[in-house]
Amino acid sequence: MLISTARLLLLLPVPFTHQRIIRTVGSVAYRGLRTMEPLRAPQDPKVNTTLSGVDTKPQPPTSGAPMEGLNPTPAASTPDQETAPTTGLLPGETVVREGKAAILFPSANEVFYNPVQEFNRDLTCAVVTEFAREQMARRGVKVVVPGEKERVVVNLADEKKEETEMQTGEKGGEEPVVTASVGERCENGLRVLEGLAASGLRSVRFALEVPGLRSVTANDFSAKAAALIARNAQHNGVTHLLQASQRDASMLMYEMRGKKERYDVIDLDPYGSPAPFLDAAVQAVGEGGLLCVTCTDMAVMAGNSGETCYSKYGSVSIKAKYCHEMALRIILHSLDQRAGVYQRYIHPLLCVSVDFYIRVFVRVHTGQAMVKNSASKQALVYNCVGCGSFHLQRLGKRTTQGKHIKYSAATGPPVGAECEHCGHRHQLGGPIWGEALHDVSFVQKVLSAVSGNPSRFGTARRIEGMLSMVTEELEDVPLYYTVDNLSSTVHCSTPPLLQFRSALLHAGHRVSLSHACKNALKTDAPPRVLWDVMRCWEKSNPVKRDRLSESSPAHQILNTEPILQACFDVREDANPQSRRRHLTRFQENPEPFWGPKARAKAGGGGISSDLEDRRKQGQNKRKNQITDATQLKSFPCKRFRKGKCTHGEKCCYSHDLEQTDKME
Repeated sequence: MLISTARLLLLLPVPFTHQRIIRTVGSVAYRGLRTMEPLRAPQDPKVNTTLSGVDTKPQPPTSGAPMEGLNPTPAASTPDQETAPTTGLLPGETVVREGKAAILFPSANEVFYNPVQEFNRDLTCAVVTEFAREQMARRGVKVVVPGEKERVVVNLADEKKEETEMQTGEKGGEEPVVTASVGERCENGLRVLEGLAASGLRSVRFALEVPGLRSVTANDFSAKAAALIARNAQHNGVTHLLQASQRDASMLMYEMRGKKERYDVIDLDPYGSPAPFLDAAVQAVGEGGLLCVTCTDMAVMAGNSGETCYSKYGSVSIKAKYCHEMALRIILHSLDQRAGVYQRYIHPLLCVSVDFYIRVFVRVHTGQAMVKNSASKQALVYNCVGCGSFHLQRLGKRTTQGKHIKYSAATGPPVGAECEHCGHRHQLGGPIWGEALHDVSFVQKVLSAVSGNPSRFGTARRIEGMLSMVTEELEDVPLYYTVDNLSSTVHCSTPPLLQFRSALLHAGHRVSLSHACKNALKTDAPPRVLWDVMRCWEKSNPVKRDRLSESSPAHQILNTEPILQACFDVREDANPQSRRRHLTRFQENPEPFWGPKARAKAGGGGISSDLEDRRKQGQNKRKNQITDATQLKSFPCKRFRKGKCTHGEKCCYSHDLEQTDKME
């Protein structure tokens, strides 16, 4: 006797029925994700991701049936409301919440995600918001940011103009000023492209947290990533703003080089070097548009492989204490050089070195006359391998004669064959960007917006601390020294930071800290003055001269009498405001093994446990150190295995052959 399906479901226990239905829906959605066909759109770069034959074209979140395998979007989905429930997750999926976004994320490393870069995404949202505020003000649109008690003034003229328009609208009957809120599509808004979106978290946050946007294109070459972006867009109710795209990022940007197709904001956050995408990016960003670039290949940019750095960025990196700021100037040099090919030039807004990566925000303009200044903005670096003194040599010379500007070849070199302080040779690095790294007025606007609305970002305290340091940096002084390296060179005790800064201020020089290094000193004082300060400090904290080699930099420096008599009395202006207010400037490691994660695998196999174990080897070496020599008996002696150990220096390692074989 046959029983209908409906009656069978009534006869079954309720928990079993619910489990069976959820399992069936999840399996159907999983098959749809696995069998997704390649996405192709030769004409339109905004490729609409397709899952199991269901089209995911941008539509209001309140209309249409939900995509197969996804949770239905709430009828009235707004950025301030809770996101959709997570009962319909696919097998192995979890929900990652950051900012106002809730991202469906596979537990296997099919799509890249690093929670440590929350600061990167928060800072990007803050910068893009202020950029949108400036751009939309020119278009007659006022952006509204949730949580802001008072509007951040961008331009006093704009503010007076806006007040006049509001009064005219009230008395004269004209329409009031147009406003743009977060989560709403603005017809006259900005077009944003995230070229390497992975899970789409950054793009979803743009759609939910940045006002004044017309569209956000989240692109990724991976089919699984593009499918996940489409699901996350619908899960967060932003399909009316965000479009998923599965394209090669360079080809997508090359196709959008036309003046009417260019993007207002392009964000590039690749795994490793962004070099393959820079040429297309400087062409696809609109006039005065914002280009945001992240570099995580710091080993190359910090001097470990100068020839590789030259092949990628056209600049030779140097392994020096100022390597992090030099990395910022290398990427700016590369961007300006590639933009100059197309008669364009860059204007840096904010460039920071954070954790294990660097992040730059630049505007790209067009102008043949301004491109001529590029040569005078680049500089070579002469770095002494002995004492660490450095000098910059500009590639070009620009002379202003009234209204006329004359361009000529630079004269040099600025140093001799040997260092005048220690007698050692010089290394040659660069070229690098020699101008300012930041637009202080723009940074102050971002800082004012973040500090006035601290609940907007989870890392607001760190953003406030770092941007405060950025506003205090000397704009016209490239690179920096470190107090500990100066002391290490002459083998003396390290002077307190405030006393060293006070000595330079007493000598009539400017000095500031740097966000890129905790003990950094940016100063316009020449190296001779720095070594005079160290000589004066060494007289009150003497070193044993008889232990210094005659060829060492310390011997050469200390045997020269100082010309400047340094004064180490602490001055009040030696302590900057960011340090005086105890702002979060250099935070501790956010979590164990917090560095760059392993690269996402195309096959979807995830990260193997063996790889995780190998990554953790060598971490925290200085913790739980062995103080009892008898405990070393459990570790095999490698020299004994090779037949070289003769118990020199009373070796305490194990010489058990069986244990040695097991360990090897």
